[in-house]
Amino acid sequence: MIKNPYPGKFIVFEGLDGSGSTTQASKLREWLKPRAHLTKEPTNNIIGGLIRGQLTGDWKTRPECLQLLFTADRSHHLEREVIPLLKDGVTVITDRYFFSTIAFGATEIADKDWLLEINKPFLLPDLTFLIKVSPKVCLQRIKGDRFSVEFFEREEALIKVWQNYEELAKKFEDVYIIEGERPIDEISEEIKSHVRSKLNL
Repeated sequence: MIKNPYPGKFIVFEGLDGSGSTTQASKLREWLKPRAHLTKEPTNNIIGGLIRGQLTGDWKTRPECLQLLFTADRSHHLEREVIPLLKDGVTVITDRYFFSTIAFGATEIADKDWLLEINKPFLLPDLTFLIKVSPKVCLQRIKGDRFSVEFFEREEALIKVWQNYEELAKKFEDVYIIEGERPIDEISEEIKSHVRSKLNL
């Protein structure tokens, strides 16, 4: 993967659904305003819509096809939104990136090297925050917050996904595992401390 060569900083939040990654990404963006931009994957573009249709069961394809859709969406996201902002010196914060697609994808695709290979052309984050919340707690949060549960959102599957996240965290630098079963503001303060010390923001 490509080390960020641009003046803006690229910060990623990852975690199981229900971990609070979206909340923490939003709080960091508020803290870093006005020179910060919040985005997410999958995007709201055409390819992102296809991905969400697969995740919610509206249509079905092979796991390999889904991963290629994720990488196509990521390529477009970087080219059209993320990199232009980084070039302009803006800090870009994204809720989910390649860790999530590999961690979930590896539950159905045995060839993890292939999953890593198809993400090699993309930008490495300057910081990745992996929010750690147990699958049981994540599911409790999701069931209290949504009308439907996506197909990956089952405890047995999420246990495997989290194991994949931890494995990925060991392969890459500048990844911080953040205990997410604490008060929201306490988690946010820890994240801000890492951003200050690592990126001088």
